[in-house]
Amino acid sequence: MRQKLIGLVLAVMAATQVAAADTETAYPPLLKPVAQEAKAAHLAAELLSRFHYKAIPLDDALSSRVFDQYLKSLDPEKLYFLQSDIDRLAVDRTRLDDAILTEDLRVPFEIFNLYERRVLERMTYGRSLLHKGFDFERNETLMIDRKDQPWPATEAGSLDLWRKRVKNDWLRLKLAGQDDAAIAKVLDKRYDNAAKRLGKISSADAFQAFMNAYTMAIEPHTNYLGPRAAEEFDISMRLSLVGIGAVLTEIDGYTTIRELVPGGPASLSGQLKVGDRIVGVGQGTKGPMDDVVGWRLDDTVAAIRGAMNSTVRLDILPADNGPDTPNKSVSLVRNTITIKDSAAKAKVYSVATGAGKRLIGVITLPSFYEDVDALRKGDKDYRSAARDVARLLQDLKAQKVEGLLIDLRNNGGGSLREAVDLTGLFVGKGPVVQTRNAKGEISVEKYADAGPAWDGPLGVLINRSSASASEIFAAAIQDYGRGLVIGEPSFGKGTVQTVASLDQIARNATPVFGELKMTIAQFFRVNGGTTQLRGVTPDIGYPPSGDDTQFGESSFDNPLPWTRIKAADYAPVGDVTASLPRLLAWHESRVQRDPDYQNLLERLAKAQELRKNNVISLNEEARRKERAAAEKRLAAMLGAAEAGAGNPLSDDGLQFDERKLSKDLAAQKTREGINDVLLNESVNILSDSVALKEGQSQTAASALPARPVVVTALPAGSSKP
Repeated sequence: MRQKLIGLVLAVMAATQVAAADTETAYPPLLKPVAQEAKAAHLAAELLSRFHYKAIPLDDALSSRVFDQYLKSLDPEKLYFLQSDIDRLAVDRTRLDDAILTEDLRVPFEIFNLYERRVLERMTYGRSLLHKGFDFERNETLMIDRKDQPWPATEAGSLDLWRKRVKNDWLRLKLAGQDDAAIAKVLDKRYDNAAKRLGKISSADAFQAFMNAYTMAIEPHTNYLGPRAAEEFDISMRLSLVGIGAVLTEIDGYTTIRELVPGGPASLSGQLKVGDRIVGVGQGTKGPMDDVVGWRLDDTVAAIRGAMNSTVRLDILPADNGPDTPNKSVSLVRNTITIKDSAAKAKVYSVATGAGKRLIGVITLPSFYEDVDALRKGDKDYRSAARDVARLLQDLKAQKVEGLLIDLRNNGGGSLREAVDLTGLFVGKGPVVQTRNAKGEISVEKYADAGPAWDGPLGVLINRSSASASEIFAAAIQDYGRGLVIGEPSFGKGTVQTVASLDQIARNATPVFGELKMTIAQFFRVNGGTTQLRGVTPDIGYPPSGDDTQFGESSFDNPLPWTRIKAADYAPVGDVTASLPRLLAWHESRVQRDPDYQNLLERLAKAQELRKNNVISLNEEARRKERAAAEKRLAAMLGAAEAGAGNPLSDDGLQFDERKLSKDLAAQKTREGINDVLLNESVNILSDSVALKEGQSQTAASALPARPVVVTALPAGSSKP
């Protein structure tokens, strides 16, 4: 979450490494704060100083932490600033509080402007290297992760760092089979495009970056959302928006259609297809057509969205046609678009056993969403995670599944109320989670509706990216003894946030100040512990997929500590401890003989080795050997005889906006078709759990390391509410 909320500026910087003009650096105009931003900062400070769970005064001590967080957010890999820059900027270390309280944001904007200048200077230098070429016989290395390194002490040290980064870009393209002329052309265009994107950074982007440095210096999960970011957050919670039903991306300066949403206005029109480029947007049937070539993607998206049943006109350059091809005009009436990819969905897996086949249902829940506006308006069919899961359970029971797995991998949370309601579907009435506010007052969130909707064998699959509401659900299932928790230890976010509209507080009719997502409480398990910092420990664990020191609550500089309160008044509804030894033994026996699982372990071990070494070679011969080994691992993952340049997942050295859209879509399709080793094994574990319940305690019902087979896929809401 923290990376998303730094602002567009970091997404722009992450998309590039170097860029700019050939000789003289053409700096973008200096960014300046506007009055509404200064007022929003002051208003946010008043709220944070009084109502945050960890309320602390905005003084010199906090200013110093904000300063460090700001520099860290702008230059996390220590690639742009020099140590002399940091020393010079340090005179303002204790002045950022004054900048907010006096509504004078010149200091944080001066820091941001210096950052932009340094980025562009490094880009300029990188581009100047392209005509010189590189010696790939030298035994040089490039450090992968520089977070813990100091800023370069000298200009010469910084330039040498960037020389190696450009050399690595060149080598990746060379290993992918491109010749020197083609490589120089690709990189020259890459860096030029990056320079143009740098010039699109706005005052709002700089302000959001600074404000999130302020909020996260207090506590990691408090964030500022500018008006546009606030709108995107609301869309992610209700899973709907008003638009034309097209997924857009930026390719070569053009807003390009990547996907058409089935049933949306764009798809139903029959006039648009994937790859079409939007070069103009007009409002209404007669409004002027704005040329959007070169616009930021979010600006184009904002122009295309609008009010329900209103008309938008698009000037289209058809896919695969040159820039001189005649355009066509398409008129569409905006409608409500449901974001189905982010909604709950289900599949039924068939597991081969010694006694025949067993059906296991899997519900995948990407987030705990809830359409709060529809709920407030009394809409009986309002969209929510728990309601969608309840519908899917009806369908799965009709399919006669014998076990159920809830897949919460990469589910970062959402509505606390939805976590409570979802838990109730499996444990029935009773307490689900406890919350403690800043005053120390403890409340118990309970599920009070009818009994459980599913009382059969249950499992919950989590990973390091399962956070917040996901951890509430998994912890409650574990504490009640209701089912198995499988996977990696979860994120460790045990705090509760609320969203405060700064415009409502200021009584603004037009949104200009944005919103504040602020931590107001800490939640605790019904057993009295908390998931804060430590997360949920699975009953059956899988190997870690990443570096826990770099991701998760424990990776933050200032997380709230783990603590405990009195347990709630609850009674377990089951006990999985007795079955765990048998399930673990069957699991270990199966995965030791499963080539897919063993290949996964090999890939994870290699990734861990790379993280530990933290360097990659810039010697061509050494890298060719590394690439051959990587291709072999890729082939094993894909189940192919070999994986080479023709494989869409092979490293082509290109960035996402440099590939043909068709190739990018092919790679996406290939990724989606990759065998999900951990999901398959979790389904097998659930099948084993069913076997134990049926009294089959001598041999595992799914002892063979065979992949479960999908027999049915169910979208959310496939049954009538």
